[in-house]
Order: sequence, then C-alpha cells, then structure tokens
Amino acid sequence: MAEIIQKDGTWTFDGEVLRLTPGRDKNVGLLRRTLGELVLPLRALAGISFEQGKKSGRLRLRLRDGADPLLHTAGGRLTEPHDPYQLIVDSDRYGVAEYFAEEVRTALLLDQVPADPVTEYLLPGPSVPLSVSAGDGTVSFDGERVRLEWNWKTEDAKAAAGTRTLALADLTGVEWQPAVGLENGHIRFLVRHSPTKAPAKYDPNSVELWGFKKDPLMALVAAAVQARLPHPAAPSDERPRDPGAAPPQATPAQAEDGHDALLRRLRELGELHRSGVLTDEEFTLAKQAVLKRL
Repeated sequence: MAEIIQKDGTWTFDGEVLRLTPGRDKNVGLLRRTLGELVLPLRALAGISFEQGKKSGRLRLRLRDGADPLLHTAGGRLTEPHDPYQLIVDSDRYGVAEYFAEEVRTALLLDQVPADPVTEYLLPGPSVPLSVSAGDGTVSFDGERVRLEWNWKTEDAKAAAGTRTLALADLTGVEWQPAVGLENGHIRFLVRHSPTKAPAKYDPNSVELWGFKKDPLMALVAAAVQARLPHPAAPSDERPRDPGAAPPQATPAQAEDGHDALLRRLRELGELHRSGVLTDEEFTLAKQAVLKRL
C-alpha cells in the first residue's frame, strides 16, 4: 500500500482504491473539510501528476470526464483551497510523492484503465441530507426534494413567493456559479417546463451568492442533486432505473465475450511476465485483479 501524510491531507492507495482525507491545516478549504474523506475507484482516474516547487510540490489527480458529479457541476471553477483532488507536498516528502504517483500510474497501466469520458457517475456525490445557508437564502436537499428558504437580504419580489419546495423529478438540471470579482454568483435549479432568464436576484428557483466564506458549500448541494439526475452523457433514450428493480442481466453472448476478453488478458499478462516486463509481484497483483472479474 502507498501512503503520503501531509498537513494538507492524507492520501492512501491499496492498488484498487484511493482514499483522500483532508487535513486539519488552516489552509484546507471549507468545502474539502465539509466533504470529508473521498473514496475513488481506480477506474475513475485518468491520470496523476506530481509538480515540484522550491518550497512545496503538488500531487494532482485527473479524473475521467463525467466520473464525478462535483467536478461536473463545478466546471473547473473550484479554487485551490477547495479542490479535493490536489495535495500540497512538503519538499522533504518529494520522494514519497513520486513513489505514490508511480504506484498509481502502474496500477492504471496494469488494469488498462482508459482515460476516455464515462456515461455514468463513478462517485456517489456528497452525502445527504445537506443544508447550506449563503447569500440570500438557504438550500436544503434530502435526496428527493430541494427546499429554498429566504432571509432578510432577499429581494422582496422573490421573497414574496415564499419558501419553495422542488421535487427531484421536476428538475432537469442545476447550475453553480461562484462570485468572481464584481459579478455575483448563484445556485440555480432548472425546473422542467419552466425556463427562465431572470437574474438569480429575482428568480425564486435560485439563491444569489456574493462571494462570502460559505459560498463554495453550495457546490456540494449542486453536486448532490446532480448525482441523482440522469448523467448528461447518457444515451438520450436512457431513463433512471427503479432502485428496487433487479439490475439488468448480460446476455449469454455478452457474458461469453467478456469471459474471452479476460482470458486473453491473462495470457497477455503471462507473456509480459515471462519477457521480464512485469515483476513477480506486479504479475501476481494484475492476475488477481483479472481473476476477480471472472
């Protein structure tokens, strides 16, 4: 197992799963602390890099597009203290960081994890229930309903509509935009058959954000909702499956094809081992991973 412990957080990798635990340092952002430990399956990764600096370095994970509802919702707008997929590394731990990165790269290579986008979320998103107060309102989400409540700073025209409750089934999407410079941000819930171009200040399905400390936490609410909506890259005719229904079964032809592919992979690993490309330990780990799928 590979592990690196820093003030910024602790990352561990057991060959199949990465665990990212935020540190207690004052520089760790509120979003990361609230999100807590993340568990990433190896197949959600597209790559890892380590960048050295004079005083500190940085480990960065790159996820496959569409794997994480938080990254999808944030759209690259998470600032450094809040990004859970990077770790600040002290200069005296550069060797450990390089070893950690190499272990992850080797596992990606041995498992032949593709770097292409996915059509389903591979991470569950933030846990619920979740409630955040920021800007001109409070948003709560219990997994089935979004509730919007207003405060004394809410524009009168929007507050007059009263508390809003939106069923998940009535939503087609959610937007999160942080405040940047003089531009206010927002979290906006897109309601089916009710399009609007009204600014968040007046939209009863939006909370306006002004760039204060708790604003990034609204990204967690947005991600929790997004995780329970159809994946944006899923086929257009795909519909959410009833959670109580039995999972779809592979056809005999599909099962046979998958079995043959795994057998071919075992033969390839054996050839790599015999030719000296894989060590005994690497071959054993890779073979065990394939056998688990048979």
